[in-house]
Amino acid sequence: MKSVSPISTINDLFCRVAAAGNPRAMLFQDDASQWRAISSDQIYQRVRALAEAFRAWGAKKGDRIALVSENRWEWAITDFAVLALGAADVPIYPTLTAEQVAALLRDAGCRIAVVSTRQQFEKLSSVRSQTPVERIVLMDSPAPGGAIAFTSLLAGADDRGAERDVEFDALVRAAEPNDLATVIYTSGTAGEPKGVALTHGNIASNQNYAVADFAFNSTDACISFLPLSHITARALDYVMYNHGAQVAYCSQFDRLPQAMREVRPTVIVGVPRVYEKIRQTVEARAAESPVKKRLLAVAIAVGARHRDTVYSGRRPSSPLWKLANKLVYSKVREAFGGRVKVFISGGAPLGLDTTRWFASAGIALWEGYGLTETSPVIALNSPLHQRMGSVGRPLANIELKLAADGELLVRGPSVFAGYWQKHEANGDCFDADGWFHTGDIARLDEDDGFLYITDRKKELLKTSGGKLVAPQPIENKLKNHPLVAQAALVGDKHKFISALLSPNFAALEDWARREGIETSSRAELVAHHRVLALYGEIVREVNSGLANFESLKRFRVVAEEWTQESGELTPSMKLKRRIITAQYADAIDALYDDEATARGE
Repeated sequence: MKSVSPISTINDLFCRVAAAGNPRAMLFQDDASQWRAISSDQIYQRVRALAEAFRAWGAKKGDRIALVSENRWEWAITDFAVLALGAADVPIYPTLTAEQVAALLRDAGCRIAVVSTRQQFEKLSSVRSQTPVERIVLMDSPAPGGAIAFTSLLAGADDRGAERDVEFDALVRAAEPNDLATVIYTSGTAGEPKGVALTHGNIASNQNYAVADFAFNSTDACISFLPLSHITARALDYVMYNHGAQVAYCSQFDRLPQAMREVRPTVIVGVPRVYEKIRQTVEARAAESPVKKRLLAVAIAVGARHRDTVYSGRRPSSPLWKLANKLVYSKVREAFGGRVKVFISGGAPLGLDTTRWFASAGIALWEGYGLTETSPVIALNSPLHQRMGSVGRPLANIELKLAADGELLVRGPSVFAGYWQKHEANGDCFDADGWFHTGDIARLDEDDGFLYITDRKKELLKTSGGKLVAPQPIENKLKNHPLVAQAALVGDKHKFISALLSPNFAALEDWARREGIETSSRAELVAHHRVLALYGEIVREVNSGLANFESLKRFRVVAEEWTQESGELTPSMKLKRRIITAQYADAIDALYDDEATARGE
């Protein structure tokens, strides 16, 4: 298997991109939604021009420059330009409020901010006096007063063609592995965001090992749609660039299905919710016709007998499987563009039921595991080594061990040195021997070396009877039903476990119409006796596979759809349990109002 040579810094990766001679290194959509290409030479010249502008403003090694943007080619150019200077970028989720953005800019000490849209500019302008920001660069045109047009900084760059600037190249090569590359603020599922300070060496070492089992090359393509403010998406883009592959930027999630059909990627990396929604869509469409529903059920049953073969990256030889592949499985693959060779899930736990369903539908969906603090990959299933239900084997340059309580501890060159200006937090997450405490409960198979993540240490629920319940596997089972968008288990310190269910309202409202149920609001809909009976059946089905102490004794269907924008989910689609339990405190109290007499454990 051919592999690329190791890199020491992200700037080494940029040099590789610039020298690739690729006429279609990047793809983006213009105002008419037509895909346009950016070549390797154009990437170099645009990065050079932007870096020169930053230098003219006094930006230097060690400075921090903020990036508030959706996924677009300007994001990547800005990233490479900041790093070329020896500065560090601070990616900020564009969905954050003005006050949240201001707090991060103050914490990181950013004097320059690059933003994507007029909306982002106005948001930052409203709190600019509360931040150290001196200049705001706007990617979109035209630029209003107070903003600097991104296009003006790149004027004439493409005209330089293939020429190279010796002084700029020397500046790029001056970066060292221990130099700070980025400060990425965690999504704050259990508290206030903390800035993860990653060096060039942290990220480069992960790049050198994370995809050693994958033969990526210049024929590959991926769509950059997961938020680049998250390390998973950024690391994937780096992997693609490092292997000479093409990266297509999709700035709006609702455009992703069309982008899949047009770009036809060969590699997909998505959070579990992306795959869950694909499954729900397939099942919902099949439910529209008794014939289609039966055909899907039969095909999945056939595929289930061959899913281990599929998961290992091989094609079953069974004639019946081949027929099901032609009639059904190929249609599922078409939802991803029809050309994907590698499907990876990361960013949050993937339920085993989802993995099995996709394998039964002819798709090997390989799960990986990592953290922002580990740059990010710790373990990953691959075409060469895989175990369904695990998150793969640890990378060769990572050390692992389990604490007495089952918490996973890691150590290695991709593990960060600490949080930005948070010395107390650093003391809490590193022990005296330098082991980083991940906060995840895990087990490591001693025979074959595969890692299994069972839950978050701080999210384990403990009943008043002393039983520990891991919520995520049960929540994943609930979410496998097309009518459930999100689920949150509650019951810590109570006699029994209950669940809050946020419906897939599109599917639920469609079901209600077919059943002749008329309601005037979502609140009225979720309180309807037939809807409650419907979700009661879903809960009973999940309970059938659970031990008594972890089974759901009660549930509540909420009238709200949980989203990143409304605050219940992180950008990687993890539950913000602290927010949810506070938001639904009254509903949770009602579930346990007669606890003294209710049965449970």
